[in-house]
Amino acid sequence: MSTAALRDLSISDRNIENSSKQRFITKPCFGATTGNGDDCQQKNSATVVPACVNGSDSTNNDGEVISIEVEYIEAENLSDVEDLDLSLKTILSGLDSKDWVFVCESLNNLRRLSIFHRDALLHMLGDVIPLVVKSVKNPRSALIKTTLMACADIFQAFGDHVIGFLDPLLVQLLLKSSQDKKFVCEAAEKALVAMTTWVSPALLIPKLQPNLKHRNPRIRAKASMCFCRSVPRLGVDGIKAYGIDKLIQVAASQLSDQLPESREAARTLVLELQSVYEKFPDITKDEITEQPGTCSWENFCLSKLSRLSAQAVLRVTNINKEGPILENIERFLELRVSFFTFAGVFFYVY
Repeated sequence: MSTAALRDLSISDRNIENSSKQRFITKPCFGATTGNGDDCQQKNSATVVPACVNGSDSTNNDGEVISIEVEYIEAENLSDVEDLDLSLKTILSGLDSKDWVFVCESLNNLRRLSIFHRDALLHMLGDVIPLVVKSVKNPRSALIKTTLMACADIFQAFGDHVIGFLDPLLVQLLLKSSQDKKFVCEAAEKALVAMTTWVSPALLIPKLQPNLKHRNPRIRAKASMCFCRSVPRLGVDGIKAYGIDKLIQVAASQLSDQLPESREAARTLVLELQSVYEKFPDITKDEITEQPGTCSWENFCLSKLSRLSAQAVLRVTNINKEGPILENIERFLELRVSFFTFAGVFFYVY
């Protein structure tokens, strides 16, 4: 056999060996393990095969494809950090790391610090939240979900302290909550619910209001839902201070929005405002001509809104009033039909 043929045979054997190596996938674990031998079993986790970035992320030096498991730990299952001083010193560099797995670990440490050492982290919020926004924009879904879980814990821990850094984060939360990936949407929704629960509505509503006119209809719809959840938390005094006329104008503008989620949130808000207005007639700031209680809901809407907007609002409130009446009429007609059917059967038999 010639030298060239031997060389070709050697190269062919080497290629077969390399291709067989690439069929095996190693699974280094990220997060808590069960300790059952070589098997790494985790609850509420996702297996991620990293995308190749300059040929360095998805394969190691031996050409083996690497699969990484990311564990999503609920807040109640998080434990305290082992070294507080070290965690505080390294949290910013960890969140700004180019290694996305290390960023996930740092985000979980951020959650631990928020839960167990709120006061120690408070002065670093101005540096932490921009890095959180950066992680939310990352294309990796596993990293996005971990970041969104961190956002929910941050809102619960710091409440009104985040309001000064909220604008860029709010837009990303509204955007991620309208994505097609279900598990990302669910995490973003939970973060938005935490935001509307733990941040004062008087501070949050002015931040939400510009997003009600966003050019992206999905962002408008999610902002409308958050706005609707926040208004009842104002209470009667808060609604009076903010201005029920301003709130009804916002609700009226959303009734004609493109997406049904936005219109449904607006209908809910209209009914809430009507209930408050009728229970507390002196809630309006205007005390020009009419005495408290003499201005009806219909007149109030017609005085504060354009004619078309007022008709849309009154249509919602009138349908809500007529609903029980229509249900009673339908129930009466059903009973009447049943009675005559029974009577016909009775006379036919006897």
